[in-house]
Amino acid sequence: MPASPELVTGTPEPEVPRKFTLEAADIAVVVIYFVFVLAVGIWSSVRANRGTVGGYFLAGRSMTWWPIGASLMSSNVGSGLFIGLAGTGAAGGLAVGGFEWNAIWVLIALGWIFVPVYISAGVVTMPEYLRKRFGGQRIRIYMSVLSLILYIFTKIS
Repeated sequence: MPASPELVTGTPEPEVPRKFTLEAADIAVVVIYFVFVLAVGIWSSVRANRGTVGGYFLAGRSMTWWPIGASLMSSNVGSGLFIGLAGTGAAGGLAVGGFEWNAIWVLIALGWIFVPVYISAGVVTMPEYLRKRFGGQRIRIYMSVLSLILYIFTKIS
C-alpha cells in the first residue's frame, strides 16, 4: 500500500476548492419562473384597458389577488435580496431568517390598516396620499429624498 503524502511529509494535503455548477433542475426552476412571470404579465396586459392611467397602472382595477401578489413578490426579488440577505445571513446566522419570516405578519397588519385608508381616500401610492392629506409638493420631495437615503443606508450597505 503506497504511503499518502501526509504520512511522508507530515503536512496535510491542501483542499481543492469544489466548483459549483448549475444542474438541469436549477436551470429548469429559473426558466419556469421567468415563463410564469412573463405569462402572467402578458395575460394581464391583454385583459387590461391600457387607454387610461387606471387601466395601465392598475389593470383597470379588475385583477384578482394572485397576480398582484406574484407581481409584488417578483418586484421584491432582486440583487438586494439574493446578495444582501445571503451575506447578512452568513454573518448573522439564523436570526436574519427569523426577521424576514416575522416581517410577513407586520406587512399583513399594515395592509389591514392602510388599505382601507387608501381606498377611502381614492389614492394608490403613498406620495399621492401625502399630497392629498397634507397638500403641496414639498412633502412628496421630502419623502423621496428620505426613501433614497434610507435605501442607501439599509439596502446597499
